[in-house]
Amino acid sequence: MADLDYKGYVEGLVAKARAAQKIAEGFSQERVDELCEAVAYALTIPEVALDFGEKLVAESGMGVAKDKQAKMYGKVKGSWAQMKGKKSVGLIDSNKETGIDTYAKPMGVIGAIIPVTNGEATPVVKSLMALKTRNAVILAPHPKARKVNLEVTNAVREVLKKFDAPMDLVQAIAPEYVSVEASQELMLQSDFILATGGTPMVRQAYSSGNPTIGVGTGNVVCIVDETADLADAADKLVRSKMFDNATSCSTENNIIVFESIYDKWAEEMAAHGAALIKEDSPDKQKLLKTLWPKSPENHDLARDVVARPAIEIARLADVDVPEGTKLLMVEENGGYGNEFPFTGEKLSPVAGIRKAKNFEEALEQMMKILEYQGKGHSVSIHTKLDERVTALGDRIPVCKVVVNQPQSLTNSGSWTCGYPVSMTLGCGTWGHNSISHNATWKDLLNFTYVSREIPNWQPSDEELFSEKIRAAFK
Repeated sequence: MADLDYKGYVEGLVAKARAAQKIAEGFSQERVDELCEAVAYALTIPEVALDFGEKLVAESGMGVAKDKQAKMYGKVKGSWAQMKGKKSVGLIDSNKETGIDTYAKPMGVIGAIIPVTNGEATPVVKSLMALKTRNAVILAPHPKARKVNLEVTNAVREVLKKFDAPMDLVQAIAPEYVSVEASQELMLQSDFILATGGTPMVRQAYSSGNPTIGVGTGNVVCIVDETADLADAADKLVRSKMFDNATSCSTENNIIVFESIYDKWAEEMAAHGAALIKEDSPDKQKLLKTLWPKSPENHDLARDVVARPAIEIARLADVDVPEGTKLLMVEENGGYGNEFPFTGEKLSPVAGIRKAKNFEEALEQMMKILEYQGKGHSVSIHTKLDERVTALGDRIPVCKVVVNQPQSLTNSGSWTCGYPVSMTLGCGTWGHNSISHNATWKDLLNFTYVSREIPNWQPSDEELFSEKIRAAFK
């Protein structure tokens, strides 16, 4: 497809998006919310959501259709729930104390990079974010999700047509144009970029010269201490790690377990469908070579293991595990980095397992893993001790700490946690990102601030500076 005119093609999409967005600028809050509500409802009709899940699994070869249906329910309905009734048009705040009025305005054309791992819900969530803020959005999918992305986009466009809104408020790069080149052109020509996907693409977005929100590399580290409810922890760890075959960047890739409860914890995990591969077992090396065929020279993950069931990965590696195995746990008590790849992100139902004598040792191991991969993203802990939660929040360079919850079902928002529902998780400067929070519709607004005169609020020096400080300069 080297002869395709990517620049001209994207220019055409952007021109249509700008024309549609100019119309949307005149929408009232009621009109905006009606469109968002209609899209959220139409795309989460059970048979519709399942159909998209099945088609994405078939096209990409990754994930679980029913889990993708559940993801559509949670992320799309959750996104609508948190924007319902919120102001995003015109005057959104008037503060009499400061004399400041705040007006919300759209950004223009949003370029949205869509990952293959969440190619069903992310296009809908990003479309809702754009519609809520009167922006237009152009969706750029991964090549392995190009067909589903177009179908999802067309479903959203049909809703817009049904409610007499410009269909070109939501567009997708056509399957024959889907490529790195087209995504790069979109990033160059958009007013703002919302990038969710692999690190190389996100870094290209940041280097495009246009304002960008991107995500960092995931490699969640979890601690299970001696106070944890082991049955509850095992249930949540397995459910989290096997959901959609670990397509989420938020799955527990490394689990650090206190030595004093390690054997009991391993038994509980086995009862929940996890198979343990010991440090000195030849199966460990077979699995390593299956996941990273060129290790240690090259630590690229094999594509045929990404988001595949644990039992299939075991068969590929010629490793015997019990029927019904949901998770492969591999002991890795050695070092960190490329020569010990189980310390990195695996994008599959495979977790690296370590022992720790105490909490300080667990923290030290956690930090070394994050320094290798995943700094800024998130960690978790299963404990009954609040002081250990406080220590993680205070000392670990990540944007999220999840406590006694399944990480992949919590990080991007859920009905049982307070994190904003999102498909774009900021990782702060630790993860080379511009934000530390879950990106929502609020991140796609420009604001105009109007100032009116208020009574003079200048304090005296005695009020402003302490006597100690003033005395020090006499």
